[in-house]
Amino acid sequence: MEPLGSTLTATYAHPKPTPTNFLPAVSTLASSYRDRFPHNNVTHPLSLPWRPSTYYKVASNSPTLGPYCTRSQKVCDNTMLPFVSNRTTLFTRYTPDDWYRSNLTNYLESDTSRHNSERLRVDTSRLIQDKYQHTRKTQADSTQNLGERVNDIGFWKSEITHELDAMIGETNALTDVKKKLERALMETEAPLQVARECLFHREKRMGIDLVHDDVEIQLLTEVDIILCCEERMKLHLDKAIAQLAANRASQHELEKDLSDKQAAYRIDDKCHHLRNTSDGVSYFRGVERVDATVSVPESWAKFTDDNVLHSQSTRAASSKLRDDIHNLLVVTANEMWNQFNKVNLSFTNRIAETADAKNKIQIHLAKTLQEIFQTEMTIESIKKAIKDKSAFLKVAQTRLDERTRRPNIELCRDMAQLRLVNEVYEVDDTIQTLQQRLKEAEDTLQSLVHTKATLEHDLAVKANSLYIDQEKCMSMRKTFPNPLRLVGFC
Repeated sequence: MEPLGSTLTATYAHPKPTPTNFLPAVSTLASSYRDRFPHNNVTHPLSLPWRPSTYYKVASNSPTLGPYCTRSQKVCDNTMLPFVSNRTTLFTRYTPDDWYRSNLTNYLESDTSRHNSERLRVDTSRLIQDKYQHTRKTQADSTQNLGERVNDIGFWKSEITHELDAMIGETNALTDVKKKLERALMETEAPLQVARECLFHREKRMGIDLVHDDVEIQLLTEVDIILCCEERMKLHLDKAIAQLAANRASQHELEKDLSDKQAAYRIDDKCHHLRNTSDGVSYFRGVERVDATVSVPESWAKFTDDNVLHSQSTRAASSKLRDDIHNLLVVTANEMWNQFNKVNLSFTNRIAETADAKNKIQIHLAKTLQEIFQTEMTIESIKKAIKDKSAFLKVAQTRLDERTRRPNIELCRDMAQLRLVNEVYEVDDTIQTLQQRLKEAEDTLQSLVHTKATLEHDLAVKANSLYIDQEKCMSMRKTFPNPLRLVGFC
């Protein structure tokens, strides 16, 4: 440290302003060690020539400068910047009174500092004890609050665990019912396929047998009933899927809340058992200023309570849906079974009617075949008669042709000529009559043949209808799915 009162020649220093008293105050000099370079505004340019009077005033008992006037004048005339060596015998810095006052001030300040230090020590000791007791009480309160918090978390953990177990059980039960519903829905495909196959096969009936009879009406009704049952099953299946999704969502929320509660329980329990001598305690600067909380105790408890209430309402809806599905399976199984029996009864009646019609057609066909045989014999006799008459006609016409070759006057219209002409007309008329009768017989035969073809076709139609209804349809409808399978049981 430089001596007090030494001049400052560096340009970056901040020189003191010119004091108004004879010398600077002693208190200022005594405390100058606290601030070596006081921050005061520089009131003069730093580039001025060096002048002691800029910082200090000279003492009142100035020495005589007579002998040195001429030399001093020369020095002033030669240069504007005198050196320190030129002014050592010209000026003084302080007076003895200033020196004594400075010492006295330092003594008083030392006493005051020791007194203040002693009082500070006593106050500090008392403050340390008070703060220690207060800190221990604060820590005890925090520990108690943490313990209460751990108890609260444990209570809600038990509530969530109980509700979660109930939700898992309900979800498993609904999953089983859903599987039963899916199996029942698959079992309806067989009766539906049978009914549609029957309708498809009956479309292959021919001719007049392709009628919209009671069997077809009952089959269409059966298809409608099965489709309606499937529609209701699919609707409840969609509801079950949506309910399972809701159950799993509630279960997920409970599991997430339980996981958070377990993590919070571990953390708070660890914090509750932390002591000043525990391992792992350390400083975390600024952590008290970080507020990462997102809830208050009321909203925290309400959040878990809402999760539990929502899970309970979801479970109630799931249980009701399970009952609805059980009732639906029983109702749909009864409806399909009753309609299955009605269709089979209609098939039985229709098969009996078709068989009776087929027997009657066979009787009529046998009679028609007999008549066709008789008609064919008649036609053969007519043809033979026509053939026999042709010989007579050829003889008469040959005679007339030969007689046209008689010479000259011998071409006489005698009785023989007239009789031959009449014979030709008579034989030709007979042949025409027989041919007309032959045509009628052949027309009758054609009618009989057509009737025979019609009967045979109708017989084939009836046989085809019997084959379809009795062999194809009823063979598929001999067995109906087990009612237990229709309600979802294997």
